[in-house]
Amino acid sequence: MSDTTASAVSDVALKDDARVMGLVGMAHASSHFGHMLLPPLFPVFIKDFGLSYAEVGALMSVFFVVSGIGQALAGFVVDKVGARPVLFAALATFALACLAASGATGYSGLLLAAALAGLANSPFHPIDFTILNQRVSAKRLGHAFSVHGLTGSLGWAIAPPLFVGLMLFMPWRQVYWVAAGMYLSVMLILWLNRSDLATTVIRKPEGETTADTLQFLRKPVIWWCFGFFLLSTMTLAVMQSFSVSILKALHGVSFEQATATLTAYMLMSALGMFAGGFVAAKNGPERSDTVVAVCMSTGAALLLLVATGWLGAWGTMALLATTGFAIGIGGPSRDMMIKRATPKGATGRVYGTVYSGLDVGFAIAPIAFGMLMDRGHYSATLVGAACVLLLAVGAARGVGARTQAAG
Repeated sequence: MSDTTASAVSDVALKDDARVMGLVGMAHASSHFGHMLLPPLFPVFIKDFGLSYAEVGALMSVFFVVSGIGQALAGFVVDKVGARPVLFAALATFALACLAASGATGYSGLLLAAALAGLANSPFHPIDFTILNQRVSAKRLGHAFSVHGLTGSLGWAIAPPLFVGLMLFMPWRQVYWVAAGMYLSVMLILWLNRSDLATTVIRKPEGETTADTLQFLRKPVIWWCFGFFLLSTMTLAVMQSFSVSILKALHGVSFEQATATLTAYMLMSALGMFAGGFVAAKNGPERSDTVVAVCMSTGAALLLLVATGWLGAWGTMALLATTGFAIGIGGPSRDMMIKRATPKGATGRVYGTVYSGLDVGFAIAPIAFGMLMDRGHYSATLVGAACVLLLAVGAARGVGARTQAAG
């Protein structure tokens, strides 16, 4: 297993840290881009294949069920063989998912693309955090987590306008060829800089059993972290999967305007991540759960205001973007909160298990909220997303309390 809980280096030149942050950020952006391989084309799939909201929502459930199971297992693989080889395998699988989507002739083909993309997505958090914790100096970890979160949000933000923009010039199937080419390009860049992505694999001590390896699962704080990610992610899943349709139904905005709002939400979230890096550095790990709670409480209040529809179309779109910024600020502190709760030597396993809660949340939300959408309960969908986010606030406070008690 890899001893990756603390940074393996204490004093590294800024340019070296920045290079590692940039490469890992590129990989993280590509994984988040993969989350959005299907949602921007949901209206097209509904029209061309005669699908319902619940059925297209189930595509994302398949994606995140596969990703969640794979992520929990991927943490052990990363700890055993290192992060770099798993990274290249994941990017190649994303390219295959794009090709599967381009050739889909019905719902079963879309299900295959969703499953392949979920498999590709599964190892990225264990990969990313293993590399960052080993290769970036301790004093810059807060900023590393900020860059990591920011680039992930940019990956989400780029996908909708890219897909919609390319569809102005080519059929949607050819758009997926372009996406496959993008993944191959990212693989090439990372391969050329592979020396900066190498991690040290520390063999487990002689006599260590499987029960010893799984000892971290007995810690209650790990499952509080899992619950936090599950709940907080459900809100994000609603934004990604249904915000475009909600805006069109409630305010009659065009598809292009609604898609631009989703992009603005992601970009503002990325900007919040950037600001959150300084917030995390200032407050440190000890107050990370408080920062997360404040940011998410603010985001929930803004979502409840959006649900009322009082602000009209333009006001609602602006407020949704602001919600992304409020939640984004808490991102780096969230990662500091998880790092603080991670036992020494178990980074890959812990991040794989904890972040699989993210996948479970993404899997549950499209089906649960998709049923509300099918019944025309658009405002109720936003209210539900806000309430789930408030439950995540309680989980964050629970993580902080148990980490402090253990410390």
